[in-house]
Amino acid sequence: MLKSIIVLLLIAVIVMGLAGCALPVKANDLMDEISPNSVDGKTLDTSYAVSMADFSIKLFKKSIMEKENSLISPFSVMLALAMTANGAEGETLAQMESLLSGDILLSELNEYLYSYAYGFSDTNKAKLKIANSIWFRDEKDRLQVNVDFLQINADYYGAAAYKSAFDAQALKDINGWVRSNTDGMIERIIDDIDKNAMLYLINAVTFDAEWKDIYTDSAVHEGVFTNILGEAQTVDFMHSQESKYLDDGKATGFIRPYARGYSFVALLPNEDVSMEEYIDSLAGKGFLDTLANASRDKVIVSIPKFGYEYNITMNDALKALGMTDAFDVHMANFNKMGTSPEGPLYISEVLHKTFIAVDERGTRAGAATAVVAPSTALQLELPKIVHLERPFVYAIIDDATNLPIFIGTVMSV
Repeated sequence: MLKSIIVLLLIAVIVMGLAGCALPVKANDLMDEISPNSVDGKTLDTSYAVSMADFSIKLFKKSIMEKENSLISPFSVMLALAMTANGAEGETLAQMESLLSGDILLSELNEYLYSYAYGFSDTNKAKLKIANSIWFRDEKDRLQVNVDFLQINADYYGAAAYKSAFDAQALKDINGWVRSNTDGMIERIIDDIDKNAMLYLINAVTFDAEWKDIYTDSAVHEGVFTNILGEAQTVDFMHSQESKYLDDGKATGFIRPYARGYSFVALLPNEDVSMEEYIDSLAGKGFLDTLANASRDKVIVSIPKFGYEYNITMNDALKALGMTDAFDVHMANFNKMGTSPEGPLYISEVLHKTFIAVDERGTRAGAATAVVAPSTALQLELPKIVHLERPFVYAIIDDATNLPIFIGTVMSV
């Protein structure tokens, strides 16, 4: 039996101040035939927040490398899989719903994500750009596309839809679309078109933000970072005083704001807690509780300047979290997406690529984010100190919900 492949490409880029150049797409734009309908979103509530946080932390724990820097965007993965789920039925849909949203039905998740994605702060100094696209093989004898699938993803996700011969031009178009929608940071996402591929679903999330308080030259000093292997690395540290202190019992940290709407969170495991032990202890609700219970303390903070890329194929992580049928050619049910005489549609790969760089001006990708004068009758309270001089967990969060848009680890700089 020939294979009818669905490929999900997830590109999450945190980048500041980069300009991209858009390339013309020569594929046939199906949106000429489909007009997005006006739809209602759903007010974000505790049920959604806990569900999204739970998905984020579970995926993070399954997607990291033990001794390497890691970074994922749970939000990017959520958007791409939710779009895909709109083409699923039966047990395939049930497994995807269970992973993505727990007890929340896909129809409700579409509404939540619509409200969430369109509610982000967008200013010149702090913005989050989201783009979605679906690419179909333009061969009617090999693939019949379900128009309702395109419609619902246009309505709730603003997904552009293209049909193409899946030839050399398609390769240029897809990589050009990615390059344009990541502000030029990701030059290419695929090197060739699989001969059995019937469609590609692509999500791109680009974060661009300056710190609320940009570091001056005098606030940057050389120091030593001890990496996960116990090796000393000389690196520039950025020093500041913050006002939100975190302590979850196993780690201490801080929250450092960007210009508006977003913040950088850092969590440094205690000396007697290994990174592996700490990450294993993380849970969605616990993460939200830690941020919600941040104390208003003055915190002396130092963040190492760092930057790296991270690439991962998420098949194993998603299977381990219960989404198995979607990857099985015999079990997958994506009949609502389309049909092919060559065999059932199923997911062959979920590729995720991220980039991050943290410096004086802001974040081109996350990383750790994160002295009261008493009266004479009170004992002097010493300031809190969080010096990110060894491996730590970091996240970029949306201030309105405290949900991690990006979450990663720094094991080495």
